[in-house]
Order: sequence, then structure tokens, then C-alpha cells
Amino acid sequence: MGPRRLPVATSDPAALPPAGLPGLNPVWSRLIEVTESGSAGGVTHGWHLLDNGPELDALGVIPVGTILCVHGNPTWSYLWRGLLASATEAAASGAPAWRVIAVDQLDMGFSARIGRFRPLARRVQDLADLTDALELAGPVITLGHDWGGVVSLGWAVDHPELLAGVMLLNTAVHQPAGDPIPSPLRLALGRGILGPATVTTPAFLATTLALAHPPLSAAVKRGYRAPYRTSARRGGIGGFVADIPVALAHESRAELDRIAEGVRSLTVPTLLLWGPRDPIFSDRYLDDLVERMPHARVHRFEGAGHLLAEDADYAAAALLWLGDALVSAPLEVSGAGAVSVSGSVEPSETAVSGSLAAWAAAGTHPLWHYLDELQASDDTALVDMQPAPRAVSWRLLSLRVRQIAAGLVHIGVKPGDRVSLLVPPSAALTAVLYACVRIGAIVVVADAGLGLAGLTRAVRGARPDFVIGAAPGLLAARALGWPGRKISVAGFPAPMARLIGVEHTLAELISLGQARLSAGDGLPPEPAPSDAAAVLFTSGSTGPAKGVVYTHGQLSAVSRALFLQYGVGVGTGLVAGFAPFALLGPALGARSVTPDMDVTAPKTLTASAVASAVAAIDATVVFLSPAALVNVVATAAALTPADHAALAGVQRFLSAGAPISESLLAQAAALMPEATAHTPYGMTEGLLMADITLEGIRAAAASVAQSKSVQAVAHDGESVPAPPDPANPAGGVCVGGSTATTRIRISALDASGASVGDLSEEPDVTGEIVVSAPHVKDHYDRLWLTERGSRRGGVPGERWHRTGDVGHLDSAGRLWVEGRLPHVIVTADGVVTPVGPEQRIETLPDVSRAAFVGVGPLGTQQQVAVLETVPPARRAHRAPEALAAAVRSMVGTPVAAVLVVPGLPTDIRHNSKIDRSRLSRWATGILSGGRWVKP
Repeated sequence: MGPRRLPVATSDPAALPPAGLPGLNPVWSRLIEVTESGSAGGVTHGWHLLDNGPELDALGVIPVGTILCVHGNPTWSYLWRGLLASATEAAASGAPAWRVIAVDQLDMGFSARIGRFRPLARRVQDLADLTDALELAGPVITLGHDWGGVVSLGWAVDHPELLAGVMLLNTAVHQPAGDPIPSPLRLALGRGILGPATVTTPAFLATTLALAHPPLSAAVKRGYRAPYRTSARRGGIGGFVADIPVALAHESRAELDRIAEGVRSLTVPTLLLWGPRDPIFSDRYLDDLVERMPHARVHRFEGAGHLLAEDADYAAAALLWLGDALVSAPLEVSGAGAVSVSGSVEPSETAVSGSLAAWAAAGTHPLWHYLDELQASDDTALVDMQPAPRAVSWRLLSLRVRQIAAGLVHIGVKPGDRVSLLVPPSAALTAVLYACVRIGAIVVVADAGLGLAGLTRAVRGARPDFVIGAAPGLLAARALGWPGRKISVAGFPAPMARLIGVEHTLAELISLGQARLSAGDGLPPEPAPSDAAAVLFTSGSTGPAKGVVYTHGQLSAVSRALFLQYGVGVGTGLVAGFAPFALLGPALGARSVTPDMDVTAPKTLTASAVASAVAAIDATVVFLSPAALVNVVATAAALTPADHAALAGVQRFLSAGAPISESLLAQAAALMPEATAHTPYGMTEGLLMADITLEGIRAAAASVAQSKSVQAVAHDGESVPAPPDPANPAGGVCVGGSTATTRIRISALDASGASVGDLSEEPDVTGEIVVSAPHVKDHYDRLWLTERGSRRGGVPGERWHRTGDVGHLDSAGRLWVEGRLPHVIVTADGVVTPVGPEQRIETLPDVSRAAFVGVGPLGTQQQVAVLETVPPARRAHRAPEALAAAVRSMVGTPVAAVLVVPGLPTDIRHNSKIDRSRLSRWATGILSGGRWVKP
């Protein structure tokens, strides 16, 4: 009998699934009779399971281990069909062979209906009974999802002698007392709802299948519904829901607690694959698992949800991870029968272990070094330009940092806690950031330019423990349910503070901190260089923004790179129209200021605002984004004689973040006549990788022009058109040579556009740009698969990062960027990178900007040019024949279509970066007969 709120359960024997279920190989299905342990008279039950063992036998391969897969509710072993297929295919190709056994739990799938309620402890024992019947030997990797995750972990805890690793998809191993269970489950457990929703009708099953992203096909839905066609066969679905231990007195609470605590003892390699759109097992359950298994590798598949096995290629990720484990240390069985993977226990990604000696050994100093060294100085440390210019001395900044740090400690911020900063660039942001890093908290910085949806993904993904923000950020955090205790940089009336959940203000922290310091309570030990310091989110220009984790040592190395490359240090005045560099000012001992602008809209920066910022701190270095630079040049006519005089004191001018033309850089440099103009190349993962001056850009162009003139003479002495850029056949933007602490290599592209070549400095080889430097990021936050790809092919023992940019080195060692790896066009005649053709098209007088994209399947893609014209078009249309012919002549290779648009779409943060992926999708629609709509 089951719980009173469920219909009376019935018995039914195990059976084989019907033929024709998509993706399910009938060869895998088998039935087995298993004796139930502890039963009187040796009661047996029929189990259905999927097993690729017979296929491996037919291939003549011996498996290196077994993956034991346990489904949740209301799925069945069909969930794991992709892994069975992938593992078998890999074995057939010569890769290490894994036997995959995917069970149908009793009362589920095509296993027997028992007619009795089976609580968690019984289900864990059921699985043990099955593995005993199978005479399963180690090494075993468990893989579970949903409630099957808990069952598989229970088996793992109880079988250390067989266990070699743990893999989990979305699941939960602990439900804190007093915390509400997820709302979909609360609804299903409601009075009068449990039976009708889970057993009498297929509503619970239908709701679960609707959680797939993208939606499941009708055929796959039929596959999941196959074992649950009648209410008599859905009793297990209701039983699983009823077994959720909501109350402390619940029958399964003790077993859940036992497993949750037992998991802490599992030191075997662990992989957590997660769908963050899951309305049931949200990231708070992932946090709990990471806390219990800090050595786990974690990958969050952005956009995926509860049915991760359907939403993403989890099987490829799992097999890659298993392959890495085998490479690092083969699976072995010890003499005592315990399975081990020696050396494969992975360190925590956010371990905190402060050490002053470590800084000396690293040959650098902490970010707050100058705050300590200059704490008695009344010289200006930074200037706030809003609402009116206000200078902040080193003495005051140092004091505020110590006060806020002590206040944060007082309210419970600990080393390793994450603190999301939603504060515009200001003295307050600088003080809060340095206070956080001083006490070992990890700051989370996501640019407001990501937009509300992007910010929500970023903040939820980072799972901050605290959020410190101004009113707009805190209101958004409240409305969108962002996690973390809330702290405001400004005061609110009590009703408003309660409404948005503000627990403390910055003024309160300062007061609490001063009291703590006055009482002699010091700050915690300094973090070590290897401790995590910050999670910085990328721009999101090539997909969802990624969290990039930097250690204290790596952030310190960024400041050192700036000092070595540009001399930014003590006494330097730094104007930063790019927030990260403003925040690094105090770490360099430099005076810093962010000009009066809306940082979420770089084009709001004016030339007058830049001049005012320069004058405020007698700046010698100015850093602006290309998007901001466009408006600075456009508003130069408003500069006064005093503004020109201030700008004349600038010695170095930098602009980076997207490709910048020589003409724009020259126009900006003309406003700062004594400054050397630079355009550095970098990314969030490595902020300063290469550098070139305006003179260097002109020299690179001159070398190309000279080579053109030499090769433009035919054998008969007559001048003929030269091929495009003979000294630089692929074209591209020259970003100069590597900076003082950086190495740059190229991984050549193959015929499919994949970067598979060894890292090389060979000139004129197009491939992915790969960089190494002390200040390259530590890792991506909870993106193990992405991190693995970014380090692929690097030199062992060294930190290398695959940038995702494509380019080449020339014979002088200069780097030329040709586009992004996802934008490479793979035609039947070879690989084409977009920037070179775009540059050549943009030399036409009728073209202001161009984008070059591919349409169609890889290998047979067609090249399409999309143009902004002079004057701008009012609507999208095909280019006139004369313009199209001119474009084709400039490109020099077949162009299927030339299209004109009123404006090219740009990504969300970098107005100067064209969104080629979006244009490719748009052009595909147009050329397939779609409507002429705006891209």
C-alpha cells in the first residue's frame, strides 16, 4: 500500500519496451530477476535495464569500467540512451570502452510494479540488490538525475570498494529544514492534488516533459510516455513525489540526511553537469553539492533546464571527463579491493588560504599595497566626477577601505564569500571593492551593459552571498529574485528598505567597522596570491556572458603588466573610460578618475567630459573604449581653450575593446597632440595581450602597400591589379606585438575551420590566437567544459588561453586579428575569415561599414556581404548591380549575394563590434525567401 493520498497501487511484471522508440537500440534492453534483500522467503522482482555490454563483447573490447545510470521521476532509463550510444560509438572507434548500465527503478519504466510504497532507504537498497545480482565489479562511476541522483549517491556512499567516480545531473541531496521545497513540487504535494496530478492523470509527466529547452519532438515524448500509459502504471510517479521529505518527521528524512553527510566523505573524481533553467533543482542545490564535494568539476549549460540530458550534449561532456581521468591516472583496484584514481582529486576552485610569505615568493604585492603604504598621504587617490568633482585622498580612501572591510566582517562576510557589486564607477565602488578583496571575499562584477536579462543570468549564475548596490541594481535584484543579502550604498526610508530587502547601508558598515577597529579587532589574515579574488563577466558578445575567475596574484599581475607596458604607477594620473582600469588605479598607486558618462552607454562620453576628467587629476594617461571614442571625436568642436590645454598634458592615450580604425585613432590622437596613441588587444580573460601605436599601425599598412606595389607588375611590364594584401593575404587588423609579460601563438585552422594545429609562431598561418601571461584568468566559473576547451593544446605546466579570435602573425612578429572563430566561413574552396574582405569592401566610396558572413552548412557555405551605404539606406534590399560588382571585385572570391541594410547590428556592449552571427541568420532567412525585415 502507498501513502493514503495515492490510489491503491497494483502489481505488474517487468517487460521489454515496445520496438521503434527513437534512439533506443533494442539490443540494450534486458530483464533480470533480483532477490529483495531482507524479504521473507526470498521475494524476487523483475527489473528492466539498458546495457551496452553485449555490444562491447561483439566489438571484442574490454571495458575499463562501468557507468551506473539512475533516472529520476518521472523518467526511465530512456533518459540515458544518448550516453549508451555515445559510449558504444567511442569504443568502436578505439577509445576506452565504458560499459553503461541504465536501470529502471522498481515501479518505474518497464521494471515490475510491486504494489508497495518504497521509501528512499528501500530504493537505495534496491539498487544494491540489483548490482549484487549483476555481480558488478569495480571500477564503477555513478550517474544520477533528479531523485535518481540521491539514490545513486546512496549507493556510492555504501560501496566505496567499487566506486571510482560520481557524475550528477540536476538533483538535490539535502533539503534544509524550514526552507520551502520548489514550488512545482509543493503544488504536486497539495491536499487533493497528489493522486490526480501524478497517478490518475499524466499531468506530472506532461509538465516534466514540457521543461525541455528546446521542446521535445512528439516522437521523443512518446518514448518517455511509453511505460506510463495507464494510471495503473503511474503509481511509482506518485510514490516518488510522496517520498519527498518535506517534514523532519518524514519517513525518508533520516536516509536523506545520512546520504547528504556521507557525500562529504567521497573524495573520488566528481562531475556536476547542471541546467540553470531548472525550476525544481535550482542553483542553490548546486551550491550545496559543491560545498559537500568541493573537489567537483562543475559545468552549467546556459539555457538548459531540468531535462539536461535532452537539452545539452551531456554524454560528450561525461566521456571527455572520464577520458581526462584515465589520462591523469588509470583506474586501478587496490589490494584491499577499493577503487582509486590516484592524483585525480581536484582542488577547490575557490579555496582560501591566506599567506603573507606567499606574496614575497610571488615577487609581487597585494592589490591594497599602496592603500597601506600611502595611508598617511593627503595626496589625491581618486576623483569622483558625479554629481560634482570631489577629490578623495589616499588617507581617506585607505581609512574607508579598512572601515568597510571591518564592517563586512562584523555582519558575517567570510573569506571565500561572494559579493556582487552593482555600483556605478565611483569612490564608493572603489572602496567597497578593495574592502572585499582585503578580507578575502570574492567580488562579482557584471557590467550593467549586459542588459537586465544578461545581468540576471550572470548574478544568478555566480550565486553571490551578498549584493552591494545602488538603488537601480537593488531594485532589479529584488524584482528578479537575485540571490544574496542586500547592502545599499545609500540610505533609504525604512519602508523602501524593507521592500527591497536591504539589511545594511554602507554608512552602517563604516560605523560598525570603525567600532570594531577602535575595539582592537583587526582584519582577517591577508589572502594569498593563489586565492580567488574576483569573478568578472565577459561582454556576452559571442553568447551568454561567462564568469572569469581571477586570483589575487593574477589581478596583481594585470597591474604589473600596465606598469611595465605604459609606466602607469605612483604619480600617474589615469582617466579610465573603461571601469576595470579605473578600479586598478589604487593598485598601481595612480590617481584615477572615471569621466562623467553613462557607463552602460559608452557613446554618451563627450570630448568635454574627457577634458574635465584630465584636468581634475592632471592626467597623463587616458583609456577609452572605441565606442566612446566615436562620440568624443564627434563632439570635439565643443572643446574650450582650457580643455585643449588640459588634453595637451596627456602623454599616453589608449583605446581597446574592439577593432579600431587608423583614421579614428588618428582623430582622437589629434586632440592629445603630445600623447602616444596605443590600441591594446585583450579580452576579459586577459586584459592586455598585445599593443600597437598609431605609428605602428601606419608602418604595418605601409609594409602591405609596399608589397602590393612590388607584386602589381606583370611580366610584360604592364601594371595589373594585385591580389588582396599580398604581404598579408588574409587581411585583418594589426594589433601589434605581445606586451612585456605575454606570449602569443597560433593554432592553425584545418579545412573544416577547426583550430587543431600545434601552437606555433610561424608567420602567415591563420588560426586561433592563443595567449599566455601571468595575468591570464585562472578559470571560468562553473564552466568546466568551456575551461577545458580554452586550455586545449597548451604547454603542460603553463597557463595558456584560447581566445576564440582568429588571426595570424606576420614576419615581423605582429599579430593580425581576422575575426572570431565562430564567424569563420567554410566554403567548398576553403576557409575564409571575415575581417579582410570587410576591410577591402570598406575602401569603396559608397560603403561606410561592411560585414562578411557565411550562409548554409559548413563545408559548402556561401559568402554574403552585408553593407551600410553612403548615404544610409532606408530599408533592407539587394545591392544595385554596380555596387555588387564592385564588392565582388574587391573581395576576389565568389560572393553569393550583396545585401544593403540601414544599419548593421552590434552586440549589446561594444557598439563597434558587428554581430555577424545574427547577420548570418538574417541573411539565411532572406536568401531562403523570407521577408525583408530589419536584421
